[in-house]
Amino acid sequence: MAKDTIEEDGRFEILGGYYSPVSDHYKKTGLAPAIHRVRMCELAVDQTSSWLMVDPWEAAQPEYQRTAVVLDHFDEYINGEGGIALADGTKRKIKIVLLAGGDLIESFGEPGVWSEPDLHIILGRFGCLIVERTGSDVWAFLLSHDLLYQYRKNVIVVKQLIYNDISSTKVRLFVRRGMSIKYLLPNSVIQYIYDHNLYRDPKAIEPPMRGV
Repeated sequence: MAKDTIEEDGRFEILGGYYSPVSDHYKKTGLAPAIHRVRMCELAVDQTSSWLMVDPWEAAQPEYQRTAVVLDHFDEYINGEGGIALADGTKRKIKIVLLAGGDLIESFGEPGVWSEPDLHIILGRFGCLIVERTGSDVWAFLLSHDLLYQYRKNVIVVKQLIYNDISSTKVRLFVRRGMSIKYLLPNSVIQYIYDHNLYRDPKAIEPPMRGV
């Protein structure tokens, strides 16, 4: 959806996209170890995309990295030596943007969650692609939040023409409850989750894997 929105907007051309799993020091309840999350992302993009990639830098850091720092990392990695090489031998710097759901963007307004200097970096220097989420009124929040409104020309809202309410939280919960996640994830990722016994309730009796 984000790719289609960019192509229809006409101002940019998508050259690539990166998944950047957080490190284990993020300390979010229910997350699998970073080594597994990186590998699941690799399995997912290997079978489903020719332009999405996985960057393990953030996951490998010895402490939690703020979003602004991660965007700085990508900017240095991609644009640090003048940008990408063009066919004529010249180089051009490319625009780095954060792709996020409407629920994450709404957290910009929660006191103490984001520092204002970081928001200036994320919204002003880089920019955002915001995907609508069920229950999130992105346009109303964009209007009400001072910094988002200030940098509104650097924000592109991706409208969900077909609403998709799948989230990693729900997938983890389904696995924990022994429910099927078939068709919610690529088969290779589902198999990896069961092979490594991820997200399961250690007190629960393992149901047979047949038919997942």
